[in-house]
Amino acid sequence: MINLTISGIEIIAEKKQIKNMYIRVVPPDGKVRITAPMSATDDAIRMFAISHISWIKKQRQKFKNQLRQTERKYVAGESYYLWGRRYRLDVEYSNIRNDVFVSGQKIVLQVRRDSTLQQRANVMENWYREILKEAIPPVFEKCEKLVGVKANEWQVKNMRTKWGTCNIEAKRIWLNLQLAKKTPECLEYVIIHELVHLLERSHNEIFRAYMDRFYPNWRAVKDHLNEQMLDHMEE
Repeated sequence: MINLTISGIEIIAEKKQIKNMYIRVVPPDGKVRITAPMSATDDAIRMFAISHISWIKKQRQKFKNQLRQTERKYVAGESYYLWGRRYRLDVEYSNIRNDVFVSGQKIVLQVRRDSTLQQRANVMENWYREILKEAIPPVFEKCEKLVGVKANEWQVKNMRTKWGTCNIEAKRIWLNLQLAKKTPECLEYVIIHELVHLLERSHNEIFRAYMDRFYPNWRAVKDHLNEQMLDHMEE
């Protein structure tokens, strides 16, 4: 792993068994990552980063300008998203059980009156997790048939910088909990993206050709995903 700083921007470079050098600006917070061949020198990686600095700055500014929710207090009137649709939060107090459900144009959070901020956050996160886990199986099965490969398992995790990851050796795919808040086609795109990694490890021409074949509209969906409202995150 190589750490670079170019024009005040921190860049992480990693060498792998690949032929070409690639650069990514990763949503949602614009971290910059370079993947380089094992034979690439540190100077070559640095020059590659410098040659792309204008593009890097443009991509990072795009993420910076993206709409982001204010810090969540889990009180009535806040906006929350489910499958890309905006709802207003309503809070009801109950000593029987914690619960979350949709009622018309509102998401209702049912908690104890003396519940803490963290407890309310946990109730909401668990609800989103259940929603996403219920939605994944039919979409995952559809995508596996489309791509022609099968993963051994999938899991849901709240991730800051990636919509999904794939452990190629274990054939295990992790999906970002935040996908429950995005429009439904985003889930399908991310699943296909990660399944394609079982065919091609790198984000190279071969990978993109597979994506074009299995999900021709993937670039538009990717842009749409990265344009949608982001959660508040501590800097």
